[in-house]
Amino acid sequence: MQTADAIEEARRAMHICNACRYCEGYCAVFPAMELRNGFTNTDLSYLSNLCHNCRACYYACQFAPPHEFALNLPRILAQVRNESYRFYAWPKPLARLFERNGAVVAMVVACSLALVIASATGRLASGVLYGRHAGPGSFYQIIPFATMNGLAALTFGFSLVAMAMSFRRYWRDIGGKSHELLDREPVIRATADILSLKNLGGNGVGCNDRNDSFSNSRRCYHHLLFYGFTLCLASTTFAAIYDHFLHWIAPYPFFSVPVLLGTVGGAGMVVGCIGLTSLKIVGDQAPSLQSVVGADMALILLLGMSALSGLLLLVARSTSAMGILLALHLGFILALFLVLPYSKFVHGMYRSAALLRYAIERKAKPPESSDAF
Repeated sequence: MQTADAIEEARRAMHICNACRYCEGYCAVFPAMELRNGFTNTDLSYLSNLCHNCRACYYACQFAPPHEFALNLPRILAQVRNESYRFYAWPKPLARLFERNGAVVAMVVACSLALVIASATGRLASGVLYGRHAGPGSFYQIIPFATMNGLAALTFGFSLVAMAMSFRRYWRDIGGKSHELLDREPVIRATADILSLKNLGGNGVGCNDRNDSFSNSRRCYHHLLFYGFTLCLASTTFAAIYDHFLHWIAPYPFFSVPVLLGTVGGAGMVVGCIGLTSLKIVGDQAPSLQSVVGADMALILLLGMSALSGLLLLVARSTSAMGILLALHLGFILALFLVLPYSKFVHGMYRSAALLRYAIERKAKPPESSDAF
């Protein structure tokens, strides 16, 4: 599956950790590890995606560098985890997009912006692009309704199919069964872990976001980004209902459901992206996998620019800047839809599957020492 060096190093680390067990209560990885005497490639893929990269084990480990064992669990699990994205990607030929992913995301953004702006500037001669537009349908004077919705449906629809197929491959590989997706108790427990980011809570004291001191910063910024993104999706859903079922044509007034949800969600995404970016800059680089920093930053910046351009469009939609801001916003959204299955975005999907697998294992064999994880 993954490269031999990464797999063998992860296997070596797991055997040492399974013998030591000092970090038993730190996160879900260690109780799941203790259920195994040996570690297959799929076990390591499962455990690596169960890891939330809180780094607590690195700073607590007596075998971390400069010890001769040179154990750096967060970094090696990050490498296995990152390689699992490529292994389970669908369709297989597009899995190579995970290589040099930061550059791939940047190229897709540039091409998407160029495509949408070119489409908009084609209407420049008529004075439409830099004109003032108001009332229902003003957005569609810049980008036609059929073009806007057709591209969105095509790209987002493909991304959903690609992610569903990747999830299916991963779920089956780690031992998941279809009927277990409907097992109420594990699903509820896993959903609670996902929505609360419990494994970034550090049993209430936080995790090691910057160094060996404890903090809840990354957990808070992740919440802002995740729930902000969710609110933006809800905003888009309500806008579609308004348009297709109620025949209310965008743009909508500020105190409408789509605009309020999008404003709050967009603001949360911007703050979350700024916070996560700052943590990557000031955080200790020793437990980090430097080869994935570019991919992480590319996705964070794309999410942030998608939200920020939407907020700027809201503020300036009654001005002559509306046309170019709409083109920029749609360019970022198009790029986001295109890269979703082939970017760091998929970590949420695989981590959710791993948490559900862990909840199923807990149901089968409850932890003896503590119910903390």
